[in-house]
Amino acid sequence: MFFLLEVGTEELPADFIDEAIAQWKQIIPNSLKENFLTPDDLAVYGTPRRLAILITGLPEQQKDRDEVIKGPPAKAAFKDGKPTKAAEGFARKQEVDIQELEIRPTDKGDFVFIEKKIKGRQTKEILQELIPTWINSLEGRRFMRWGNGELRFSRPIRWLVALCDDQILPLEIVNGDSTIISDRLSRGHRILHPDTVSIAHASDYVEILRSASIEVDPRQRQQIIQKDIETIAQELKAKADLPQDLLTEVINLVEYPTAVAGKFDPEFLNLPTEVIITVMVKHQRYFALKKSENELLPNFITIANGDPHKKGIIAQGNERVIRARLADAQFFYTSDCDEPLDSYLPQLENVTFQKELGTMRDKVDRIMDMAQQISEQLEITEKEQEEIESTALLCKADLVTQMVYEFPELQGVMGQKYALASGESEQVAQGIFEHYLPRGANDIMPKTLTGQVVGIADRLDTLISIFGLGMIPTGSGDPFALRRAANAIITVTWEAQLPINLSQLLLQGCQAFMADHGDKASPLEALQTFFIQRIQTLLQDEFNIDYDLVNAVLGEADAEYTNRALQNLLDVKERAEFLQEIRSNGMLDKIYETINRSTRLAAKGDLDYAELDPSQVVRTELFEKSSEREFFDGLMALVSKTTQAKSERNYQLLMEGLLALVPNVRDFFDGDNSVLIMDENPQVRQNRLNLLGVLRNHGRVLADFGAMVKN
Repeated sequence: MFFLLEVGTEELPADFIDEAIAQWKQIIPNSLKENFLTPDDLAVYGTPRRLAILITGLPEQQKDRDEVIKGPPAKAAFKDGKPTKAAEGFARKQEVDIQELEIRPTDKGDFVFIEKKIKGRQTKEILQELIPTWINSLEGRRFMRWGNGELRFSRPIRWLVALCDDQILPLEIVNGDSTIISDRLSRGHRILHPDTVSIAHASDYVEILRSASIEVDPRQRQQIIQKDIETIAQELKAKADLPQDLLTEVINLVEYPTAVAGKFDPEFLNLPTEVIITVMVKHQRYFALKKSENELLPNFITIANGDPHKKGIIAQGNERVIRARLADAQFFYTSDCDEPLDSYLPQLENVTFQKELGTMRDKVDRIMDMAQQISEQLEITEKEQEEIESTALLCKADLVTQMVYEFPELQGVMGQKYALASGESEQVAQGIFEHYLPRGANDIMPKTLTGQVVGIADRLDTLISIFGLGMIPTGSGDPFALRRAANAIITVTWEAQLPINLSQLLLQGCQAFMADHGDKASPLEALQTFFIQRIQTLLQDEFNIDYDLVNAVLGEADAEYTNRALQNLLDVKERAEFLQEIRSNGMLDKIYETINRSTRLAAKGDLDYAELDPSQVVRTELFEKSSEREFFDGLMALVSKTTQAKSERNYQLLMEGLLALVPNVRDFFDGDNSVLIMDENPQVRQNRLNLLGVLRNHGRVLADFGAMVKN
């Protein structure tokens, strides 16, 4: 059986169409499976005016099936061999005689069961129950009500097609005084085929709609759009710029795509390329054409939903609009360049960052302070320090220019352009642009030291300030994008190999915050926990480090490890990657059992984690077995290797030292000269626990072996 459902609406938001298709692709197969219906195929379609499902190979009815139903415990169902009210109620609910109840053993004792043969229901009957739930289950932003009813959907529903093969499946959608009844009548293209379209058979859906100038399949619309754009680009000897976000949006703005070429006055090419592309792509949804990677042509392509025979009129309208927009942009650019970039700084005092945190000018001052603190941690030249200071001062100045006011997405981009026009150095100008990078998970990273340092300073200020106000992200709520900010700080540090002490920066930043907000609690502890969580997530999700190895380098509620990780972000990543590498090549397995066992037993003692020299805490005169001496000597030989490994972050050297010690420790535990760790003599016991504690501490230079699980 073929089944068709089409929900006809007023124009849907482009982003909702993809969301709805994705949701139905998950919801509907699961719903059918739960109802013992398995189709051969299921396709979900969407256009600006409809969402549709076409199911192929649905059975006419469910198969008959045997079902075993569990009832109450046997001791509650029968007393003295006679059924209780619990048994009678269960039998009555299942519509069976009491004699048909069976007692079967389970892990939780004996229970009453009934084995029933369930007759398969008609598929049409099931669909009538399921379809309203499919429609009502869709989720999206800004759902609306219409008429005087309570029904909520992305846009008002205007018609409903429901066909089982060639038969209408009776359905109703009631919304207040309005009732929509299913039919076989769909709607064609608003302009090219404004009449209703009768669908004789569900299997004819795609072709019948196509004959009415509707391409219901988004993948087909994409192919048409890309092919037409490529054709026009070749005719103009150009290459089309096809941003994926724009392509995805345009696909869902049209039901019958027609590519239309247009042009604008070449004099506008004097504008920065980013400005022209922003006007075309972000504001007009046009595709730009390029002669080369960095050379725009005064041409564009737009995707129309109108009559393809009227391309000329459509092009003229588009050209009129783009001319006005580019003329505005040219005016803004010329006016903004009349003044040096630093002249805009006083205007930042009129822009509020956050009501309790002051103006954007206040934020710039805080960014400068934080950038100075970062600079002091780095071994940089006086010139580099001056460039960082200038970048921090000017990084937000473009926010009050006319261009960025009109096109906010150009913040940073215009700051770079205006900085160069004002005579600032390339490093300062590039840093102004790059301090916003990365803007998302897959964005480019900042390359200049100015962009890296000022970007970290900007985000640290935001995190410290917002956390200080108690606005900590919870669940999916993160209105200030604080998770993204923390991720950026960590990834920029890793990418640029910046040896910064984040722990110290957080402490200094929180002290400065408290100096201005004495009535607030310090956000330091919450920020430390937050950053550890972000490091954990990045190592696991972006670098594919096993969860237990991440826990081993970060520690589990371990203040020393937390502080160590935040003091040296480069080190924590290197240790995690090294652990993953030696787990993969099998080297970790060779020491895991020994170090892990030592770590667990050492916890029975009280040796400080910092102690690495066995001669300071182990009394050789208390040795009773040769294995103790060999263990001690091995630890003494390990001290210099561990010290070198720690200072150079050369953990392979430490690994080799631990490997060399493994036979001695095994003999200490289980060999012919093995000892009883928990000896009756408290001094001997403490001495042996200290041996294990020192070994544990050497292992902790790399990781907490107690947090690892066996491979």
